[in-house]
Amino acid sequence: MTHPRFTHLALGARRGSRAVVAQAAALAFAALALPVHAGLEEGRAKAQVCAACHGADGNSPSPEIPSLAGQPAQFIVSALYMFREGRRVNAQMTPFVEKLSNADLNDLSLFYASLRLAPPKLKMPDDQVARARAVTEKNNCVACHTPTFVGQQHIPRVAGQHKAYLLTQLKGFKAGTRADIDGTMTSAAQGLAADELELVADYLSSFSPP
Repeated sequence: MTHPRFTHLALGARRGSRAVVAQAAALAFAALALPVHAGLEEGRAKAQVCAACHGADGNSPSPEIPSLAGQPAQFIVSALYMFREGRRVNAQMTPFVEKLSNADLNDLSLFYASLRLAPPKLKMPDDQVARARAVTEKNNCVACHTPTFVGQQHIPRVAGQHKAYLLTQLKGFKAGTRADIDGTMTSAAQGLAADELELVADYLSSFSPP
């Protein structure tokens, strides 16, 4: 288990085939991870510039912007790394992350991982829960994001995330316009029909881990 003061920083290749990228990412997270000291208070100070969009407590006030509270620290690092290295492009994010150091990424990840995600405000109709759960199990969502969807290591927490944001990302993965580290999400989304994308986003946004 990774010590809470350290996170794994991705150092993978930025170009190449999916197989090469996946292999590089695996090596980066396993063998080439650099133990960098991370400070929660340092992260709190550095996150002030992020508060306008992601919320001072990591709970985003906008349904289109993800809440970062309670995300696995390693996921925050990997996501920021991908933005910094141009493997993910976003007009709002890129200017903020392009000059961040590895230490900055780790400080921010520790801070956001320490925060508590606000409970979902909406509840999914009971008659839809069973169907939605079956879709997530059939498409192996629970294998990576865990049965309670709280995420692990470089895999994000999706339980309680904004529906609008989740749906946008799922559509992006299915269309191939949203990149991930190893192509797992891109492959998984291909098997989802349009109505299932909506169903899964609705289910996850209203899911509250026990």
